Amino acid sequence: MTLVHGEQDITTTYGTHDSHRTNGTPHGAAWPLETLRDRKKVLVVAQTMVYAQRLHDFYSLLASDLRIHVQFTVAPHMFNRGTAEALLALGATVLPWEQAVRREFDLVLAAGSQGMEQLHGPVVRLPHGAGNIKLPRGGGPDGERPARKLGPDYLCWEGRLVPVSFALAHQEELAELGRNCPEALPIAEVVGDPCYDRIAAALPHREHYRTALGLRPEEKLVLVSSTWGAGSLFTRLDTVLPRLTTELPRPGYRTALLAHPNIAAAHSPWQVRSWAMATARGAVSVVPPETDWRPLLVAADYIIGDHGSVTLYGAMTGAPVLLAEYPHHHVNPRSPSAQLARTAPALAPGHPLTGQLAYAAEQYRPEDYTAIADRISSEPGRFDRNARRLLYRVLGLGQPAHGPEPAPLPLPAPLDAPLLPDFRRAG
Repeated sequence: MTLVHGEQDITTTYGTHDSHRTNGTPHGAAWPLETLRDRKKVLVVAQTMVYAQRLHDFYSLLASDLRIHVQFTVAPHMFNRGTAEALLALGATVLPWEQAVRREFDLVLAAGSQGMEQLHGPVVRLPHGAGNIKLPRGGGPDGERPARKLGPDYLCWEGRLVPVSFALAHQEELAELGRNCPEALPIAEVVGDPCYDRIAAALPHREHYRTALGLRPEEKLVLVSSTWGAGSLFTRLDTVLPRLTTELPRPGYRTALLAHPNIAAAHSPWQVRSWAMATARGAVSVVPPETDWRPLLVAADYIIGDHGSVTLYGAMTGAPVLLAEYPHHHVNPRSPSAQLARTAPALAPGHPLTGQLAYAAEQYRPEDYTAIADRISSEPGRFDRNARRLLYRVLGLGQPAHGPEPAPLPLPAPLDAPLLPDFRRAG
């Protein structure tokens, strides 16, 4: 018997592969053991855990429709470690990549470009983070380099567009796309940002999230957020965390580290936790890579970050933001993240940390951060409506006769308890 991610491979019962068959059935045909047949087939492509997390708010718009069958696959990627296991923990069907590229689908959802040209079906793409922040390395002055995820290398294969639709969060991104890949403008559609909408809806319930995390009313949560790669806060972990855990009084302050899942994919979750616990002498809660970061952002009293998307979303929350690391030459100068870097104070060496947090709170101007947050989504509160309309149009189906009903952000587990996998987030 052949096992495919824990399920019996139907080829053991219904035949063997040939050039025209997959799992004993022709391309696009129903599996012999399916109860509901003739469904529209949707494939969610998770190159990495971050991409899978970002896609959650898209595929969940289809989850309750009996006319649609959603399956998953993990595409080849240098940071895909742990992604299949996390999807399986959700109870999802995870097709091996070798099977996924031989089947026909009515819709393919993806947040990355790797392997998309190999799949059979209309591809709907979306960015996997906020604000199109990062620039490719080299290739000219900062202001002339295209945003990395809005260029032809990201959307085209051998001179042709791969996706049939490209879902964007803000009207500003259309102008950026027009500079970088004008041939993609006809397929681009502004639908809004799911994380923006979920965070905005959760903020009035902030105290519920703080209580779930185990924070006392008088405690201040300092959330340390790091993207991955050179220029990230994680490269300075040995200088930032010791200060937080030795200079901030306890009780009174709690510190949580939210590291980009790519760091754990490259080095292992155990190694990330070991490094963090060693530098902080155990006085930090290390958030596992599978967990939803958005409730922690909503609950935070201070955010110490870098040029990653999570720090940018922090502009929505009312929490003072301090930047511990910021590689200006690798950041799109037209992005809202660059505007945040011009607005938020920088963590300074040689000055007491409690004084710097107090300074950030004193200098905080809500209108400045609202202007930054407004550049994340130009369709606030309308993502579910817009995205569902797009997906059903590609599927060729009428939408369900009710409005989308997105679930609220889940209540998190206490900071000192293991956090369970949840893909209701982005990266």
